[in-house]
Amino acid sequence: MKSTEPPVRAPAQVLLRVGICAAVLLAGIAGMLVLASFKKPPAKAAHVERALQVRVLAVHAEDARVSISGYGNVRAVDVVPISAEVSGRIVEIYPGLDEGEIISKGRVIFRIDPRNYEAAYRQAAASVQQAQARIKRLEKQLEIDRRRLKTLTRSRDLAAAEFKRLRRLFEKDKVGSRSGVDAAERAFNNARDRADQMAEAVALYPLQIREAESSLKAARAAQSLAADNLARCTVRAPFNGRVETQSVERGQYVTAGQHLLTLADDSVLEIRVPIDSRDARRYLRFDENTFTKPSGWFARLVPVMCRIRWTQDPSEHVWRGRLDRVVEFDRQTRTLTVAVRIQADAVRYREKGALPLVAGMFCRVEIPGKTLVRVYRIPRWAVSFQKTVFLDVSGRLKTTAVEVARIQGPDALISRGLRDGDRVIVTRLVNPLENSLLQVVHPQIPAQGS
Repeated sequence: MKSTEPPVRAPAQVLLRVGICAAVLLAGIAGMLVLASFKKPPAKAAHVERALQVRVLAVHAEDARVSISGYGNVRAVDVVPISAEVSGRIVEIYPGLDEGEIISKGRVIFRIDPRNYEAAYRQAAASVQQAQARIKRLEKQLEIDRRRLKTLTRSRDLAAAEFKRLRRLFEKDKVGSRSGVDAAERAFNNARDRADQMAEAVALYPLQIREAESSLKAARAAQSLAADNLARCTVRAPFNGRVETQSVERGQYVTAGQHLLTLADDSVLEIRVPIDSRDARRYLRFDENTFTKPSGWFARLVPVMCRIRWTQDPSEHVWRGRLDRVVEFDRQTRTLTVAVRIQADAVRYREKGALPLVAGMFCRVEIPGKTLVRVYRIPRWAVSFQKTVFLDVSGRLKTTAVEVARIQGPDALISRGLRDGDRVIVTRLVNPLENSLLQVVHPQIPAQGS
């Protein structure tokens, strides 16, 4: 039976293997040391402060005119709705009566059928002639009746004398008869009655003449009204105007007061600009000497010239207008609306490819305000939201607090915190370290009064 135990190795073989492993390990250590001896240590770097590259602006105090900006739409000052003043059918209209068409002053816009009004005028004229004829007839009759009154008065006096004579002869001298006396009395009474009736008629003639004259005035007024209505059948342009809207057609029946078209006079334009009430209080210039009576409204504005820019092309399309008046104060938005007037001769562009200023354009208006004395003008981005600016002081960054009088366009006007000759850093910096080293590139010195 065979044995299952492993064979026992000789001690010499074990020692040989241990020696080989130790030799390999020692060779690796020796190689590593040799390779390490070839590596040189890195050179020590010197500590050098890195400078910030910035642009600076040397500031100097100046007197700066404040400009108040606002936006508004251009509109014509005179926009007149044209309505029919009489009723009737339109028989004639201006050829090419379309929106945007220019109609000269005095041109016929449309005409209403005048036949009914011509008949009314003839009837009124006939009434005037009748009243005139009646007055002439009364005046003539008055002249005749005055002569008749003289005759009747004389006849009355003769009858009275005859009656007195016959009565005296009968009563004193017993001459004549009672019947003769009675007949003379009747003749006297008849003559007196006719004279009284004529006197009454003559006295009433002035009243009748005045009544006829009143009728004549009424007839003439009716004739004048008929003439006016006849003239109103023809509607003419009151000025050189642009047709803004129209709803009139030939053959259309219109009634008095019906709106038919709108004419706009583009010779004088206006822009109503809302501005912040705080800007108005601080910078808008009012002429306090214009108050002649106690008033609860604003004084007249100083009529300064304003610059107007079309928002779609603000650099090329620029006009000038005059500040005119305060229009309203909005209590909800706390804004003050002012009006800027522009004359036609100031808006016509004669350059090739340019447009005139017309109603409907949306424009930016720059209104010159009061002058800020001794302020410093710097770019608005040079002021942080904490109202501080960075200065270049002997090549080092310094932070200083400032007081901003006004932000105007790309500029900030500083009233406190700066001095003449300070070098303001205008490069945008994000959280720079205080007292950082600076390297100035392209220094700038502003032009005075820019």
